[in-house]
Amino acid sequence: MLDYTQAREMMVDGQVRPADVTRHNIIDAMLATPRETFVPASQRAVAYVDRDVPMGHGRVLLAPRTFAKMLDTAEIGLGETVLDIGCGLGYSSAVVARLCRGVIAVESNESMASAAEANLRGMAIDNAVVLDRPLSEGVPGEGPYDVIVVSGGAVATAPAALYDQLAEDGRLIAIWMQNGTGQARMSVRSGDDIATRWVFDASAPVLPGFEATPAFAF
Repeated sequence: MLDYTQAREMMVDGQVRPADVTRHNIIDAMLATPRETFVPASQRAVAYVDRDVPMGHGRVLLAPRTFAKMLDTAEIGLGETVLDIGCGLGYSSAVVARLCRGVIAVESNESMASAAEANLRGMAIDNAVVLDRPLSEGVPGEGPYDVIVVSGGAVATAPAALYDQLAEDGRLIAIWMQNGTGQARMSVRSGDDIATRWVFDASAPVLPGFEATPAFAF
């Protein structure tokens, strides 16, 4: 039987630390959060491999290296509120909840949202809540947010509604897929402006609601 505790340690030592993720709060959170709890039973044996884990319904559990580097880039603080988009079965929210004041997680698949909420409660995580609603809409009524993490996949178009929910100096971290290639990009709000920059190369399936808009042709 797979030793999941050992697998988590190997994940951190073999995938996270070599990716130059050295923030102790991220490492501690990933060591404390059992990935195998947050994937379908059929995927538990591969929960710690260095690749995205298919979750069904167009979601993936991002590879540990990718997810850790996204969190490292976002620099989430203990007093901040985070919006987690596409939380799947709740892993991303469980990790992020250890880094901040509170997490609002959005999952548009009803069964996954229910399972995510149950998983978080099962781990006694009381500073995260899961809402069943369209991913691209976010949750404007609970914002603005210090950080928005698009965790369940990628975007192929600018998430304008999410930008509107960022606080001043708020950060949005997401994987952008365009023409078959992907990049993790950080967007920062300053007044009415959003500045976006490349962070590292990464790829993931595009989440529902974030598909590219077809170009009009004559």
